[in-house]
Amino acid sequence: MLELPPLSLYIHIPWCVKKCPYCDFNSHEAQAEIPESDYVDILCQDFDRDYERCNTRPLQSIFIGGGTPSLFSAKSFEKILNHIQAHASLNSDCEITLEANPGTAEADKFSDYFKAGINRLSIGVQSFDERQLKNLGRIHSSIESKNAIDFARKAGFENFNLDLMHGLPGQNVSDALNDLQTAIDFAPLHISWYQLTIEPNTVFYARPPTLPEEPILNSLEDAGLALLENNAYQRYEVSAFSKDDCHSRHNLNYWEFGDYLGIGAGAHGKITLAETDTIVRTQKHRQPNHYLSKSIQSGLKQTEILPDERVIEFLLNALRSRQGFSESLFQSRTGLPFSAIGKKVEYLIASDFLQKKNGRIAASDKGYRLLNNLLQEFL
Repeated sequence: MLELPPLSLYIHIPWCVKKCPYCDFNSHEAQAEIPESDYVDILCQDFDRDYERCNTRPLQSIFIGGGTPSLFSAKSFEKILNHIQAHASLNSDCEITLEANPGTAEADKFSDYFKAGINRLSIGVQSFDERQLKNLGRIHSSIESKNAIDFARKAGFENFNLDLMHGLPGQNVSDALNDLQTAIDFAPLHISWYQLTIEPNTVFYARPPTLPEEPILNSLEDAGLALLENNAYQRYEVSAFSKDDCHSRHNLNYWEFGDYLGIGAGAHGKITLAETDTIVRTQKHRQPNHYLSKSIQSGLKQTEILPDERVIEFLLNALRSRQGFSESLFQSRTGLPFSAIGKKVEYLIASDFLQKKNGRIAASDKGYRLLNNLLQEFL
């Protein structure tokens, strides 16, 4: 039997100044003035329609992503957050994160964002190396990134994440470690450190850059993980590292197969419906103009996650987390008995792909390095 999990909210802002060549997200270069006010009004309607199905569960986290959300004014986010608080309940310590570019125009707004109720920033640095910023098509400079971090602290943000890539074109181990050390020197509570991958439907996919070979990537990752650990950053997910247990609550909810509403152009959601004992995926119109012009009801695409699909859906998320999952979490989030995967889990423990400790099942060091191979075992 399914139990209602914690609930989060994702808000998508689809516009950016320039589409990065590696980006496969639903983002669109702003060719004219962004219809910010109209979009905010539709977001509020979108939220009301989705939240009606959630049994008045409180929101434990809100994540505003993009695109480039920091193109929007603080007043727009204040309006959205005030609307949500008027129509839904929020945990008293609700984590509210905004993705922000480190460009000067966006950083100037940080103080107003904090006053509007946003209490966490995720700053898209990607690299502190000017050459790599050019390779990645970024429109900010290294000094702007460093200034943005200072602006964030002065604005009141004690909790912020720095996004940083590795495995960049022509990058060697020393270059990558210098980049990572620069981020560490700013002492953020959270660092997202992840390898550049070439995704379909991107400029890099059509014209691939020359990336480091696998031996360099492996050496780079090992050295980077050691550097993070030596500086008291705990790895709690494949590419997420935090100090003082300041994990991203929003992302943890994804990895524990929690529920989340997704509002905005192209936003995805997952909702457990207690009255029918079902789990559904939702998706909104991808194109901003379609999202704005269609009725909210007609803009919802919904598909059920069938019982035989829930195992891999759950594990795709739960095994990314270093803490893994308990048998009871598997059962409550999938509605399936643990026996559905019990024998396979025993086999993978014996094969040193999984480990069981303190009642939780998680990938071993071997399984974590070969996570895709591990997940294939459950298909």
